[in-house]
Amino acid sequence: MAQPAWQDPVPLALDTAPVPEYGSGSLADLLPTLVAGQEVPGFTAAIPELTPADRNCVFLIDGLGWEQIKAHPDEAPFLHSLLPTSRGGTGRPLTAGFPSTTATSLASVGTGLPPGEHGLPGYTVRDPGTGALMNQLRWKPWTEPKVWQPHPTVFQLADAAGVRTAQVSAPMFEQTPLTKVALSGGSFLGRLSGEERMDVAAQRLAAGDRSLVYTYYSEVDGKGHRFGTDSDAWRGQLMYVDGLARRLAEQLPPRSALYITADHGMIDIPFDERSRIDFDEDWELSAGVALLGGEGRARHVYAVPGAQDDVRAVWREVLGEQFWVASRDEAVAAGWFGPVIDERVHGRIGDVVAAAHDDVIITASVKEPHESAMAGVHGSLTPVEQLVPLLEVRS
Repeated sequence: MAQPAWQDPVPLALDTAPVPEYGSGSLADLLPTLVAGQEVPGFTAAIPELTPADRNCVFLIDGLGWEQIKAHPDEAPFLHSLLPTSRGGTGRPLTAGFPSTTATSLASVGTGLPPGEHGLPGYTVRDPGTGALMNQLRWKPWTEPKVWQPHPTVFQLADAAGVRTAQVSAPMFEQTPLTKVALSGGSFLGRLSGEERMDVAAQRLAAGDRSLVYTYYSEVDGKGHRFGTDSDAWRGQLMYVDGLARRLAEQLPPRSALYITADHGMIDIPFDERSRIDFDEDWELSAGVALLGGEGRARHVYAVPGAQDDVRAVWREVLGEQFWVASRDEAVAAGWFGPVIDERVHGRIGDVVAAAHDDVIITASVKEPHESAMAGVHGSLTPVEQLVPLLEVRS
């Protein structure tokens, strides 16, 4: 209900923001649970609903959230039929983690750690060592990967324990820094077509008595960003990936479990001034801000020295009915980035963190023209972005 004209707006209370299920039901808990069931030392089963299997395959579909599958039974009949199997047959989703964005989520999957520990807490974040914004998806400017993310991946630890480990993805991802810090370990097998990836993933799954295979498809996310999830192009990709999932499921070797998941969901934002707030044209929001990081629905705001409290106050006053607006300490205390924040990660988090509640984004038309033109977006704590499937097929 709108506030009467004579009353000041009431900002969203931070305790109303959904917190990811770190430690029991987030993407960071998936691989540790699977390899614990394969008796890899040092891991425990964090997702108690899952039953161990000798051979585990994770198929991650970029951008295909829980709510998108639920809403499209005709385009994704196979995936939709698997909804009751999600999360060990409970019919429940996992949470992505915050922010719900690819670089953060893939690092959580591969390391088995929340963002506050692996250290990729956003699309772009400030490097405390240089003061520059670091794009963690494209890895620009160049930063030494093992310094930025020093923890071993679950794949590396499983491979060292004798589990036959492989990643099957597009060849262009093999040498990227994000792959090295998040998904390396065992063999990387580059295949161009989705069908080839499914076939090779099944072959690699059968290659060991204990095996862990990860495969990935990106274009559901790509078409969603460009055209939105209410487009024929996006629906066509959903139909295609539904067929890929069925193809892989039908080839599972004995003693296998296939888990189909995603890194985040997606929401379409209208192209109008009420829905798209342009930071580069807004003098109130830009006052006292040295750097604007993150992305439209999950912003890291870095203030000029001494202006942190003022920036938080202004952002809360201007945006507080549409965004959860927190100081760094408030976001950390609320658990948005996980229960533990490594010292090296603390300064990467914004002085102010703004997470969208309503159907709105903060664009930056001058500094981020490509991102500002996207129809479908993600990043925040809302269910449509946060909730991801964990669909299961066993042989």
